[in-house]
Amino acid sequence: MTEITGAKAVVKTLEKLKVKVMFGLPGGAIMPVYDELYDSNIRHILVMHEQHAAHMADGYARASGRPGVCIATSGPGSTNLITGIATAYMDSSPIIALTGQVPTTLMGAGAFQETDMVGLSTHITKWAVQAKRPSDVPRLITAAYKVSITGRPGPVVVDLPKDVQINAEEMDVDVDWVPRGLKPVPEPRPDDLRKAAEMIAEAERPVIIAGGGVKWARASHLLMRLAEMLPAPVATTFMGKGSFPETHPLSLHCVGMHGNPAAHDVIQKADLLIVIGARFSDRTTSKMDEFGQKAKILHIDIDASEIGKNKEVDHAVVASADKALEGIIGYLEKIARNDGRKTQWIRRVEEIREKWEEIVGDDSPVGQSTVGRIFKAMRESTPPNTIITTEVGQNQMWAEVFWRTIEPYTFISSGGLGTMGFGFPAAIGAKVAKPEAPVMDIAGDGSFLMNENNLAVVSSENIPVIVVILDNRRLGMVAQWQRMFFNRRYVAVEIPPVPDFVKLAESYGVEGVRAETPEEVGRAITHALRNNIPMVIQVPISPEENVYPFVPPGKSYREVILPGGRK
Repeated sequence: MTEITGAKAVVKTLEKLKVKVMFGLPGGAIMPVYDELYDSNIRHILVMHEQHAAHMADGYARASGRPGVCIATSGPGSTNLITGIATAYMDSSPIIALTGQVPTTLMGAGAFQETDMVGLSTHITKWAVQAKRPSDVPRLITAAYKVSITGRPGPVVVDLPKDVQINAEEMDVDVDWVPRGLKPVPEPRPDDLRKAAEMIAEAERPVIIAGGGVKWARASHLLMRLAEMLPAPVATTFMGKGSFPETHPLSLHCVGMHGNPAAHDVIQKADLLIVIGARFSDRTTSKMDEFGQKAKILHIDIDASEIGKNKEVDHAVVASADKALEGIIGYLEKIARNDGRKTQWIRRVEEIREKWEEIVGDDSPVGQSTVGRIFKAMRESTPPNTIITTEVGQNQMWAEVFWRTIEPYTFISSGGLGTMGFGFPAAIGAKVAKPEAPVMDIAGDGSFLMNENNLAVVSSENIPVIVVILDNRRLGMVAQWQRMFFNRRYVAVEIPPVPDFVKLAESYGVEGVRAETPEEVGRAITHALRNNIPMVIQVPISPEENVYPFVPPGKSYREVILPGGRK
């Protein structure tokens, strides 16, 4: 037991947990913790807005698999974290948000910058808690770390009143404590694994649908092993993109609103859907009652509350993706049925793929669009381990359609909340987590205008992130919907021709370039990677270019829209 202040306990506990970096912005109610950082080896990255601190912590977590840490002061500092915390919650990302608070003696008095951060964040966190005394700090932060990564990952808030930070008490920084009610995920039941393996062995036309849970479990190698041993084609949800290499012969790419029609076609012909770490969201299933209506459904998920929530299933395994896949593969190896039916199914899948490749493949009118050729140039200019983050809107969906992930865990985007402004700060967090990997943010001009002040961060911290701005001077996805569903009645979507993004980048000390052709985009990326520098690449595109394929909301896969109309 040692007598130390609550602020020192914060830093010592983070050090004990091997936290290497945190993202934040100081203020009065959190200054004691910042003072202790002066003597710590924890790297602090100063952000220009607290929302981006949460996104950086989120990007760090998604790239590394470890919790990311962000920190802010009370009042607006804490409330500015809310959107980033909600983003992490919707996408099951483990971040720890440390927030300053007014002294306990002033709570309820309407003190300067007093906000109820626990109350505000309870519904968008796995756990929100306030330290009442200095000796609470080590156990609460230790517990926060465990809560964030136990079971289905997610964000945690620890609120730190200023007097708790300043005052000293005897405490044990090495305390090991978890809150009551936090239950470790049980091992998958052998009977559930056995039945799952039997369903898979008996199926003639199985399809695997991999979601974000595969990525959080770091189970991509097991997913590939299962797909190849069956064999079975693999489609991913948008959040699952990056869990299976899209250059693999069994890959069907993404499924959903802007997914691959070949994947939709194959799913509609399947007799078994093996859904792993996905939650049957509306953006994945489109018209729910028609999704996989001819197939049995095997659902594997770490969160029991997701089983049957959106879609009735025939059998479920409640477990992390890695544990479930290990067990199912073990049983399948014992069953070892190889009657050729699945091989025939793969030949049929290939026929379906070839049919749709002519319509939406790289050499089709879709793939040969200006944006398709830009993405092809980007992929050819970057190594397989390149991490892509995206903003939200057309840029995000074009990345889904055209970017080919090769190595696992290299695609990061805001799925559940769809947060504009997410991509650039998330790229910074990802680059800090994986400094050996190239990191590139795919942005639209609308999203970039929400986060351009992060150029100050990459410049001052020397973080070599590339931002590619697909610049159509529109809020592109809203404009596309106004074109398609509101008779081209454009309202509040046109962005004026300011600023000049190249000059803006240069004003922050970051190299900027305007690339008019796919070849120029490729050369700019090569230059940035060769010199290991941050860069902004402004790429003008037509404001009339739409994202295809497109399944409108409430419609079925059969009603996909392609250039020229419905197919």
